[in-house]
Amino acid sequence: MTERAVLLHIHGRVQGVGFRWSLRREAERLGANGWVRNRLDGSVEALAWGPTEAVTALEAWCHDGPPGAHVIRVEATECPLAPEFQIGFEQHPTL
Repeated sequence: MTERAVLLHIHGRVQGVGFRWSLRREAERLGANGWVRNRLDGSVEALAWGPTEAVTALEAWCHDGPPGAHVIRVEATECPLAPEFQIGFEQHPTL
């Protein structure tokens, strides 16, 4: 099984619409690990890792997000897998 890690920066109307909660739920459903947080600039940032298929599907989901969101763009940056990556998906405080 191949694995992938990607840092996602999601722009648009993505705060106040349940984006973080929904992304976490979708990640858990797909079997991806990582974290998500709001950014002070109004965007949402997430780091996802795990099976390539799960991470790719989560990245695709971010282009639409939950009902009420209006995603303008998603920036995705590939990251090296790191041994300190944990299992599970967490919501982090706003940064």
